[in-house]
Amino acid sequence: MEPIGTMIKEELERQERTVSWLARKLNCDRSNIYRLFQKHSIDTALLQRLSVILGRDFFSDLSNNLSVRKGRNEA
Repeated sequence: MEPIGTMIKEELERQERTVSWLARKLNCDRSNIYRLFQKHSIDTALLQRLSVILGRDFFSDLSNNLSVRKGRNEA
């Protein structure tokens, strides 16, 4: 499974948004965003905020990964 930080970074790049833009939206420093990109897991409240800000349902993405893993385990 792709780390959530990587998924967030890729979505930000896909939208051609900057780290500064996301930091302003989250009211934090850019350094926090760069650290976020390195994370394998994050707090669900933060993930919800990111989903709203970026207009992408990261929860659904993660859930889809679980379905794929479940299918592999059943084989």
